[in-house]
Amino acid sequence: MQLEKALYGENPYSRRRYLVPAAVMSVAALVPLVATQSACDDTTDPSSSVSAPACAPVAVSAPVGTQVESVVALRQPGGTVNFPPPAFGPTPPPIQDVPAYCEQTVTLTHPGAGDHVRVKVALPETGWTGRFLALGGSAYSAGDFGAPLVQAAKDGYAAVSTDAGLPLTYFETSWGLNADGTINEALLTNFASRSVHEAAVIGKEVTQKFYHRPVSYSYWSGCSTGGRQGYSEAQNYPDDFDGILARAPAIQWSQFAVAALWPQIVMSQEHDFPSNCEFDAFKNAAIQACDARDGVSDGLIEQPDACDYDPRNLVGTKVVCDGHEITVTAADAEVVRKIWAGPTDEHDRKLWPGLPKGADFSGLAATATDASGHLFAPGFRVAVGWVQTFLEKQTGFDTSKISYDQFAELFRQSVKDYDRIIGTSNPDLSAFRDGGGKLLTWQGAFDQLITPAGTTIDYRQRVEALLGGARRVDDFYRVFVAPGVAHCEGGTGPIPTNAMDALVNWVEHGKAPDTLPAATTNASGKHVTRNLCRYPQISRYVSPGDPNEATSFECADH
Repeated sequence: MQLEKALYGENPYSRRRYLVPAAVMSVAALVPLVATQSACDDTTDPSSSVSAPACAPVAVSAPVGTQVESVVALRQPGGTVNFPPPAFGPTPPPIQDVPAYCEQTVTLTHPGAGDHVRVKVALPETGWTGRFLALGGSAYSAGDFGAPLVQAAKDGYAAVSTDAGLPLTYFETSWGLNADGTINEALLTNFASRSVHEAAVIGKEVTQKFYHRPVSYSYWSGCSTGGRQGYSEAQNYPDDFDGILARAPAIQWSQFAVAALWPQIVMSQEHDFPSNCEFDAFKNAAIQACDARDGVSDGLIEQPDACDYDPRNLVGTKVVCDGHEITVTAADAEVVRKIWAGPTDEHDRKLWPGLPKGADFSGLAATATDASGHLFAPGFRVAVGWVQTFLEKQTGFDTSKISYDQFAELFRQSVKDYDRIIGTSNPDLSAFRDGGGKLLTWQGAFDQLITPAGTTIDYRQRVEALLGGARRVDDFYRVFVAPGVAHCEGGTGPIPTNAMDALVNWVEHGKAPDTLPAATTNASGKHVTRNLCRYPQISRYVSPGDPNEATSFECADH
């Protein structure tokens, strides 16, 4: 709030919605402007109330504590936009019918930090709705300059994302160490919270100057790291956004980033490495045992934490993996039991919830074959990188050698050293609430990377305890759990079809969502719909309806 006062001054409107500069400093004093690589025609599209300005660099006021190094403008022609293969994951499909848009890239630095932070703003020439959308990152990437920005421009948003001065390669953490082996707190602070706030400030100013009118409503959208960034904004910069869509948020990061290493620790300490095929057998057995508890057998477990399936029931079962018959052992079952139970300390006290029963093991507990043909557990890369860089301060540290007692100590060290920087665990959302902000979260019940019980559900319960209970919190913060859905997307359950529309409707029309429409195509090729229930309600089947239809379910208390 103080930062926005310093940058924009007071005005009779909401600071969140109408950020009009109090004064514009000379471009010569602030920004070494770079010649535009391409210019757009100054024409007006009949379908839009906003004319298309020239695609030229705008003068940007440096946010407090920064210096603007450059501003570059590049007109993108739109049409069908293709994307190169990313550093990780599948290549995004082409996006068609994209309007031409002006891409403004602002590079800034924090004096003394030696960083160079890029902020990209995509401004559609036609069809701008007056809305502003900031987009989050994934793993150790703070943002995304590809498909999300383009899609947002197509959808009529002025959109922004930032790299926080870090590589957008998802799993690189070497930036976290200075040359002398100490932690680079400046870059960690960028990644944790600072850069997304500065991107919001810069993005709104660029948008206002480009269109010659202020932003009407501002939104955030992100999943995983992007979800955590959204919660960070609500906690630390409550005036930045009217609405925040934060999916599967990696909040309580200082705990999560160590807890996610637990399956590797268990397998290494127990000297037993089940194959991925064996893990699938345990997963499927749990689903079969607990599936029908919501009234219908559809491959989904409504409440994985209430599933009491005992992995020892599978001992002696023969499983065919890659053409070879394997017998499940008691040691295999003990590994699975510990992974499902979650990490404990040296006194057997629970530190963090385990993998949800029914979730895929391949995210945190994947095994691979080494050069000698033996199975081993490489560990979840986000957790491995966190322990190596930020706790052990050795990028080559072998996390597979960590004992149970050492794990507990690392867990405590992470919370002690980093919760204030990146924990994103503060339940006090009163300033965000009082400013009229709305926070919407959904997460898959089968999230194989970030357990809902340790992040979303635990955090929501702590907010309720602090801010007056569920009904009062529902006025500005709602959570939906998607049965059968994996991390951010995928899995077997119906996925929300347009949570952003639900958020916009809540912010702009006061219509809070009681359910979120969701859909998927199941293994049989049938279209399945479901209305996700608002936490803490769960979905119950109403006989004799079609289990593939949302109308066959109702929301009920536990």
